[in-house]
Parts: sequence; C-alpha cells; structure tokens
Amino acid sequence: MKEEFYQKTIAHVNRKNWWHVPPRDPSAYRKRGKFLASSFKEAEFWGRPLDEPQKVAIFRPLIGDEQTIEKNLFGQRLSSEGMTMDARWKVDAKIKKAALTQGYDAVLLMTSKAFTELKTKGKMPRSSELNVFKQVHLKSSSDRKRTQHKRFRQRLLEASEAR
Repeated sequence: MKEEFYQKTIAHVNRKNWWHVPPRDPSAYRKRGKFLASSFKEAEFWGRPLDEPQKVAIFRPLIGDEQTIEKNLFGQRLSSEGMTMDARWKVDAKIKKAALTQGYDAVLLMTSKAFTELKTKGKMPRSSELNVFKQVHLKSSSDRKRTQHKRFRQRLLEASEAR
C-alpha cells in the first residue's frame, strides 16, 4: 500500500467513532485485544454495544482483508469459513501475538473489495473492524469532551486575567 494511503487511513481511523461490545470473558482483552466496529449496527451483531462510541489513537496498524493479514503475519491463511467461534478466538489470539511481535499496535480488517479500493484509489471503506491491542490507544468520547471543556475553561481564565 502507498504510504500516502496508509497515513490517510490512520488519520481516518483516529478521527472516527468506534463501537464496542464488551466480551463475556473479561480476559478476552488480554488474549485477543479489543474489537471495535465501525458502526453501532455492525457492533450489534456481537451483542449490545456500549452507549458511547470510543475513539482510538493508533500509530502502526496492520491493514488488510483476512487473507492479507494472515499471510502477512503467518505466511499462510489460518482461518476458514466453517470455523467454530472457539477456533476463531484462538486465531485472533495468534494474530494479536504475531502482530505485537512485528511491531503493530492494531489490525484494521475490511473486505477484500474494500481493501483493493483502498490500495489502488485511497478510498476509505464504509465498513471495517478494528482490533486494538493496547488499552493506552483507547479514548472515550467523554474523555475528549472533558479535555475540550478544560481547554475552554483555561482560555476563559486566561482571558479574564488579561483584562
């Protein structure tokens, strides 16, 4: 992928609101990372999404479709269409471990068609899934609002002191 499209994609991901469905197993984050969907509706597939969307700050994601991601990390495809959920979760854990070892902080998954459009034209996918491996890369929308409110109060204070 062209560096220009890679950087554009990172900026897009970091600007976007992401939706998360908490897993039943609390240790899932440690094992597989935190999965985020690009829309509330897509997240509903896995259960009830959180009420507030989340923001991320990623710097070096592995971007691609399933086949590209797995070939990049393992040299071959590990997943298949008829996998059980337990088998899928094991592959996800292997993906997290391999990606972290290779210096990635997240995986951005999209359809093959969307990935081709991104690589060739720089067109952002409408639908994607993000797996973030480190909690420090997550920011809630309320954190952002608090930060904006603090900045606003600071500017008011500075303006009143200047008078």
